[in-house]
Amino acid sequence: MSWELRHIRTLAAIADHGSLTDAAAALGVSQAQVSRTLKSLEDAWGVLLVRRQPRDTVLTAEGQRAVTKGRRLLQLAEQMEAEARGQGRLRIGYAWAGAGKHTTALHRRWKRLHPQGELAFVRATGALAGLGEGLVDAAITRTEPDPGRFSSVLVGTERRVACFPEDDPWVRRRVLRMRDFAGRPLIADTRAGTTTPELWPEGRRPYVSADVSSVDEWLDAIAAGRGLGVSSEATAHQHQRSGIKYKVITDAPPLGVWITWHRGEDTASLAELRALLAELYAAA
Repeated sequence: MSWELRHIRTLAAIADHGSLTDAAAALGVSQAQVSRTLKSLEDAWGVLLVRRQPRDTVLTAEGQRAVTKGRRLLQLAEQMEAEARGQGRLRIGYAWAGAGKHTTALHRRWKRLHPQGELAFVRATGALAGLGEGLVDAAITRTEPDPGRFSSVLVGTERRVACFPEDDPWVRRRVLRMRDFAGRPLIADTRAGTTTPELWPEGRRPYVSADVSSVDEWLDAIAAGRGLGVSSEATAHQHQRSGIKYKVITDAPPLGVWITWHRGEDTASLAELRALLAELYAAA
């Protein structure tokens, strides 16, 4: 038995709304139709996707995997249709900082090229900024992704900056170097961030005083005096906050900036975005 995009839309609606009744209301169809569509998809694939309970529904492990991949399929179908109509919406994920100082210029150029289109920046958690969950079409990443799952193109590089409380002695320093961090407390996202103690040689490393999972936690910890931070200059451009200061680390290795997307899901819009960003970074 064949299946269609409407089956995936139904499964995604059930995941979003938690019951067949609410999914039916969101889709504008009857509950019986939602139930039949779900059953036909399960029969076609030979797996149980949703456990029906008296008041709600729960996705099985197979159902959760299907929803994650199904969202990407629906987004790709919508993007294909929108591109054919010349009215696409391209969603770009980012974790801590988007395109930094290039963000405004990128939006303006995109609008000139696509008057009916939209370039939407979506903030999400993790090194892949929502790409793995199917929340975005592509992501701006500052670590190179797994080439077995994702395609990526390096579009530019950025300087690394130190972030510290405004009452730290570093405020009076004209120059900061990597060696200045030795023995000092470091606030870091060791799971998805770009800075860990291994960035420094043995014997000259800072120590991690707090492990955070978002840029907001990072900024709060630094402002509270719990430690120092290191990030890209895009973070400094995008996240100015009272109580903290940023300063370029003169001898730090630069950070690469990649546009990352799922393998096999490249589009003309993504190619155009990569070209625009590469041009902006090259001109900086």
